[in-house]
Amino acid sequence: MKTIVTFYLAVIVTALLAVDSAAEEAKVLLRTDIPKPPFMSIQLYVPTNNMEPRLSGKRVFYVPAGTTNLALHQLVSASEKPTVGNLAMITDGDKDGADGSWMELPAWRQWIQIDLKTQAEIYAIIVWHYWYRPRVYLGVIAAVSDDPEFKKDVKVVFNNDVENAQGFGNATNCNYCEEYRGKLIDAKGVKGRYVRLYSNGNSENNRNQYVEVEVHGKATLENGKDE
Repeated sequence: MKTIVTFYLAVIVTALLAVDSAAEEAKVLLRTDIPKPPFMSIQLYVPTNNMEPRLSGKRVFYVPAGTTNLALHQLVSASEKPTVGNLAMITDGDKDGADGSWMELPAWRQWIQIDLKTQAEIYAIIVWHYWYRPRVYLGVIAAVSDDPEFKKDVKVVFNNDVENAQGFGNATNCNYCEEYRGKLIDAKGVKGRYVRLYSNGNSENNRNQYVEVEVHGKATLENGKDE
């Protein structure tokens, strides 16, 4: 009897290890082009309260195999018209922080929204605000929804709005300093078609700049499109 029990336990353990191994093999390192850091960065004052540590070394983040940047060349809308550049610059693949590579929205609370054209499982959102100088953008929120007006089914995946100026409740994340690798937000496979990013000025001025946004995920629909 012991031999039979031991045999079946061994089979179960082997099967569980195989499942874990297969799940691990299905994960791949998220790779994306990173712009070169600026030759010289002017060190400006940035807030020190509620700040997350600066990223040191190589960033390592794993996503399911087959994950792609669904935001590339997709349509972008915003709360107001840009005062510098245009909305297409946010998803054009150009992450360089120099003039001509970033756009700007007016002062204080603003948002940009990307239509992925399909519902998707989203694993990572990478945001490049203006990063040539070490600014801290304020009231940063990342949210996902299937509703283009973001009035229902809104899933917040990042929130450092300590003043609750955007009305999404208490902040659950820390402030961070902009840099050339962008800010990677773990979206944990949340599902949605639209990605909206909020901000409320920055530590240098009260306007809202974007260089690029990537949304890494996999379409949930068989045809991959939902026009």
